[in-house]
Amino acid sequence: MKLFTLHKLLGVGLIAAAPLLHATPSAKPTAGEKITGVVLQVRDVAPYTYLRIKTGKGEQWAVVDKAAVAKGSTVSVEAQMVMDNFESKSLGKTFTSIVFGSLVGAPAGAGNPHEGVAQVAPVAVAKLAKASGNNAYTVADLYAKAGQLNNKPVRLSATVVKFSADIMGKNWLHLQDGSGSAVTQNHDILATSSASAQIGDVLTVSGTLRSNVDLGMGYTYKVLIESATLSKP
Repeated sequence: MKLFTLHKLLGVGLIAAAPLLHATPSAKPTAGEKITGVVLQVRDVAPYTYLRIKTGKGEQWAVVDKAAVAKGSTVSVEAQMVMDNFESKSLGKTFTSIVFGSLVGAPAGAGNPHEGVAQVAPVAVAKLAKASGNNAYTVADLYAKAGQLNNKPVRLSATVVKFSADIMGKNWLHLQDGSGSAVTQNHDILATSSASAQIGDVLTVSGTLRSNVDLGMGYTYKVLIESATLSKP
């Protein structure tokens, strides 16, 4: 069951507030398609690179992990997700159409918040005490009680093991607290937030738990913390 859609992640008001950044219209690409063409414009906004590409079908914007790409060079981008009316807060622009993907031939990076934790550089995660106060749980607790906690407020102390900024209008964090196990896949939880964090930060995270979340494109989660607030314990 889809508890929230990509359009909800963007937010209707958020989209309407920003000017549209147009490219010459092209046939809309699809996920899995390879976009090839000459780079007309490069915009670097760490940790990403935005590319305006002239393809055989017209112009197309794409965003990839930050890379050294020269204007005038020919590139290929493998599309992982295609979005319309996407707002980049960092650029203060809304793109009529944009491809989220990876440069063909480039090493896989962390630009997609839904990629597995195993692809992230290891972070030492000490076993943390459960957060104080009401609605406090460990990561393993949230998996075990996902059904009864669905749509309810939760609170936990956890270490940030992965952080992806400004994707679909949200920041995305993978969190671990030393509970659970990688074998049983109940040791890591994804959270969305408007706040920023650094890998290795130990934070108190408060938000609304969603269970059985389907983000589309094959990305599903047994649990996810939505609209989280972050604070130092």
